[in-house]
Amino acid sequence: MPAVKVAVLQTELLWQDPKANRQQLAGQIAALDGADLIVLPEMLTTGFSMQSSEIAEPAGGETLHWLKQQAASSGAAVCGSVAVKEQGQYYNRLYFVTPQGESFQYDKKHLFRMAGEHQAYQAGSKRVIVPWRGLRFCLQICYDLRFPVFSRNRNDYDALIYVANWPAPRRLAWRTLLAARAIENQAYVIGCNRIGSDGNGVQYSGDSLILDYLGQPLADVAANQAAVLQAELELATLQQFKDKFPAYLDADDFELLDI
Repeated sequence: MPAVKVAVLQTELLWQDPKANRQQLAGQIAALDGADLIVLPEMLTTGFSMQSSEIAEPAGGETLHWLKQQAASSGAAVCGSVAVKEQGQYYNRLYFVTPQGESFQYDKKHLFRMAGEHQAYQAGSKRVIVPWRGLRFCLQICYDLRFPVFSRNRNDYDALIYVANWPAPRRLAWRTLLAARAIENQAYVIGCNRIGSDGNGVQYSGDSLILDYLGQPLADVAANQAAVLQAELELATLQQFKDKFPAYLDADDFELLDI
């Protein structure tokens, strides 16, 4: 099975300016070559805004259409989250779109109450796992990272994706928890975080990472700079490790209940 080539775009986002952000990201995507999966930050069109009624797009709106265009032109799956409105509710929704136009969506389960996200958006309840080019990817968003039960590997995925607007003062927690999720779940972990500052003056350091199943960096980057992180994820190597060290066979059994 060929390796899946991942590209993570660590970039600044313009505050509540969807058109400018899509244009900026399109240029960065066009500069990539040979990626199978391109990962963009959380709320890629606006930054982490709680003004949901002003910034949310209709479900299946302009940014989803744009993501499909980017996937088709790049030949890679593209994922990132955006604020959407559906049936009168607002969601922080992560889209995963393939070059063939197939789309998957995950609504953020754990809403960041310290910023009032739980008052501006509706929480999702379902885990979403996407098969792509031989690997299974579990979709997660930012604050989900702090809640390991929800992301616990039940031998149903090979890699976790976290898209984020994770503030710089808590960068140690970001890096530490990404490694913990990789180690405890015996899975690759992809963490895509933005840089710069937002309209509320919150600073972001990036610290995007691609980690292997031992929590070791396959790709890392200095803080506070725009960058593309690239790494190859190999299913055979992961499976060899799990065969040699099958800790997952001793994992506690539990059942996740939808809210």
